[in-house]
Amino acid sequence: MSQENLTLLGRVVATFNGRELDAYLALHDVSLEFTPYERAVEGLGPYRGHDGIRAWSESTLETFPDLAAELHDARSHGNRTFARGRLHGTGAGSGAAFERTLWMAHEWRDGKVVWWNAFDNEADALKAVGLEE
Repeated sequence: MSQENLTLLGRVVATFNGRELDAYLALHDVSLEFTPYERAVEGLGPYRGHDGIRAWSESTLETFPDLAAELHDARSHGNRTFARGRLHGTGAGSGAAFERTLWMAHEWRDGKVVWWNAFDNEADALKAVGLEE
């Protein structure tokens, strides 16, 4: 199961980068709860479900239409995965380049993401997966 989840994680990133919304949604459970980095920083609660994905995607891509993620390290622990990578894009209004390190944790059930969270540091992401170093 662990290797399968890592493969699925790669598909999640590929469908996001390819703007394949239907395929992206199909990889997420309808009861999904997720907190992207900007929501955590702003102290806002998580998005929920496929409607949450649509709202987040629309808002995010309006601001950074070429936003893309790259995975540099991915590990699995039971039904959770850790990912470290890079997020980059260009601001729609400013034209300014944006880049930051990406740390995420996902929880999987029956081949779908049921929970994910972005973190501002690697230690917190590893802890969320149970891989404290």
